[in-house]
Amino acid sequence: MTVPASSALNDRSETEPVASPARAETLGEQVFARLLDMILNCEIAPGAVLNEQALATRLNVSRGPVREAVRRLQGIQLVTREAQMRARVISLDAGAIVDLFHMREALEGYACRLAAERITEAELSSIEQQLEATRRASLDPAARPAGTAFDFHTLIVQASGNARIIDALCGDLYLLLKLYRKWSGTVTERKSAAYDEHWQILRAMRARDPDLAESLMRSHVRRAREHIIQTMPTPAPDTPALRPVP
Repeated sequence: MTVPASSALNDRSETEPVASPARAETLGEQVFARLLDMILNCEIAPGAVLNEQALATRLNVSRGPVREAVRRLQGIQLVTREAQMRARVISLDAGAIVDLFHMREALEGYACRLAAERITEAELSSIEQQLEATRRASLDPAARPAGTAFDFHTLIVQASGNARIIDALCGDLYLLLKLYRKWSGTVTERKSAAYDEHWQILRAMRARDPDLAESLMRSHVRRAREHIIQTMPTPAPDTPALRPVP
C-alpha cells in the first residue's frame, strides 16, 4: 500500500529524533528528515533518480522544500548530481564500501583503545544493560519499548572522548555506513556473531585492556565489511525512485 501524499510527512519512523518544543522544525527540515528516512529504509531505492516534482506530490509540499532537502542530501554524500542536473541516490559500490570500512577500522579501533582507558563505570554498566536488552528484544520484540534505539558503536566512539573521531564517525560517515548496512540485509547468523563480538569488546574494556579492545574492534569491523561485500545486491540501472510501502 502506498502512503497517501497528505499523510506522508506525518508517517515518520518511531526512532527519528523529535524536534524540541523550544524550536519547531521548518518545512524544509521536515522534508529532509522524511527523505533521509525513506532512503535509509530503502523506500527510495539505491541508484534511484530523484524526481523533485514526484516527491513533492508524494509529500504534499511544493518543490522548494524538496529541492532544499535534495541539496542537503547531496552535501552528506547520499545523493549525487549527474548530467542535466539529475539527482540520484548513491548506488552500492564495493570499492566505496572497502574504503569506508578501512577508515572505520582505523578510527573506531583507536576510539575503542581510548575508550578502554577513559570510559566510566557508569557508562560501562549502561552499555551492558543495553546489550542485555538487545538480547531480550531478539527473543521477544516486545521486550524493547517502541522508539528506543541502541547503537553500540556510537556509544564506544563517544566514550573515547576524542572530539575529532566522534565528529568523523558520528556525522556523515555514520549515515553512509548505516545505509550500507540497510542495503546489505540482515542475516541471523551475522547478527548473532556481532552480538557475541560486542560482548567480547565490552569485556576487554571493562578489564581496561586497550590493546585487546582495539584488536577486537578492528576484527569486528573487518568481519562486518566482509559480510556486507558478500551479501551486497547489485541495483539495476534506472531503478524506480519510489518503492511501494508495505
